[in-house]
Amino acid sequence: MNAMMRQVQQFQTERETLSADLEAREYEVAAGGGAVKLKINGSRRVTEIVIDPEIIDPDDAETLQDILVAAVNEGIGRVEDDAAREMSALAAKFGIPEGAL
Repeated sequence: MNAMMRQVQQFQTERETLSADLEAREYEVAAGGGAVKLKINGSRRVTEIVIDPEIIDPDDAETLQDILVAAVNEGIGRVEDDAAREMSALAAKFGIPEGAL
């Protein structure tokens, strides 16, 4: 029983460490052929957006909006995929069935 409790405690410690590491990460995403670049952190917060002035067309704001949406969604997807992959690996390390977390 003590061994099992130690394993649970170790899992919790490693999970907390991994969560903090994931939140501290920063991801860079480009969309629109690199015309829009953004940085997003592991907490899913956009920290920076850079827009190439060449693509700013006052008569076509819709295209820029679509590119921004694509960039943000790509960034969120990368963060979520990274977190899921690493949490799954941690669960496997401790013999926890996939999807149980």
